[in-house]
Amino acid sequence: MRHRPRGPGAGHPISMDLTSLPLSLKDNGFNLITRDSRDAEKYEMERLKEELKKWKERVEKAEKAKADLLLCKSSADEEYVKAEEELVKLKDLQEKQYKNLIKFRDTHEREFYILNQENADLKREIEKIREELAEGSSVLLQDGQIKKKVAEVKMKFTHMEDLEDDYADVNTHCVLGATTKIPFRLNQNQALLTFEDEEVAQRLVKMGKHSVNLDNKIADVRVKPFTLEMGIKFELRVTISGKKINVSDIPELSIPEDWMRDKLELNFYKSEQRGGGGEVENVNYDNQSRTAVITFLRPGAANGFVRCAQYPFVVNGRSYRVSVSPHTDVHLEKFQLYCGVSKKTILLKGIQETDEDEESVQDMIEIHFQKPSNSGGEIEKIKYVSKGVTWVCFEEDI
Repeated sequence: MRHRPRGPGAGHPISMDLTSLPLSLKDNGFNLITRDSRDAEKYEMERLKEELKKWKERVEKAEKAKADLLLCKSSADEEYVKAEEELVKLKDLQEKQYKNLIKFRDTHEREFYILNQENADLKREIEKIREELAEGSSVLLQDGQIKKKVAEVKMKFTHMEDLEDDYADVNTHCVLGATTKIPFRLNQNQALLTFEDEEVAQRLVKMGKHSVNLDNKIADVRVKPFTLEMGIKFELRVTISGKKINVSDIPELSIPEDWMRDKLELNFYKSEQRGGGGEVENVNYDNQSRTAVITFLRPGAANGFVRCAQYPFVVNGRSYRVSVSPHTDVHLEKFQLYCGVSKKTILLKGIQETDEDEESVQDMIEIHFQKPSNSGGEIEKIKYVSKGVTWVCFEEDI
């Protein structure tokens, strides 16, 4: 069986040019894809996909870095604004501190000037005390007692004492109390304030400094505790004898002392007829001082001479006048030396000078420290010194 060709040209013979050069497959109008070509394309595609993936990752990283940079820039901008605001605050604080420093310097220069003045006053005071010590105003005696000059003071009678014995009316006993006034030197531009309540004074002392409005000017004053110097308190127990009297201004006579004692005894024995005296128990006569102490035998015999300052003394027919006084026995008891810090009084220092008079400034100080809003209270006494020095005295504010 013979095979017959099918399709176009079937049955026609095919001619071939065997002399020409062979043509490529493309030239023949079709491509011939081999298996190796397909593998190469597939490999190239995979490589490109990998490359694309890497570029996508790089783009994502770049976008993330960009976002981070934008966030950092925003934070940096905020920090910059805060830094500028902080810088402005620091400049304001620096300016404020500079002003406070200038004020602090001026205040301390003024206080330093005042302290120098007070130091000079204290030096003068120390020199004065040294001079007084050199003059012997207070010396130590050989027996260990201290002798101190005490200014004349008024004695206050406190009470009588009754003695439980057989002769309760023989002697008169009384107690006198004395307290010396304590002087304090108040210097220029200083003031003393005494409050009714000691808690107010103590509270002001703890605060230390106060700003007081003086003539529309703010003055920074310092409050100091009020330190007192030494004071003296004592009691005198006085016993007025009912049997003894003192006789002085006895005439100087050219007779022996024994005779003089006899004359005195006889003279005051006869005085019983005048309402006093009587039998004499003893005569203690001192020729040098021309004084005598007469002791009567009868209790109460000396009471008749209480109101008699002069008494006649007759010797050899001649009459003299002698001085007669009660015989007293004085004992010093409860002697106390004290010094301390006043609980109700404060000392103001550093008060600035103003154009106002002293009384007006004192009123402004009093008004300020009376106000509860200024930690003050009711004031009993106030003393302000604008010029010179003033001495003030205290008795019991201890």
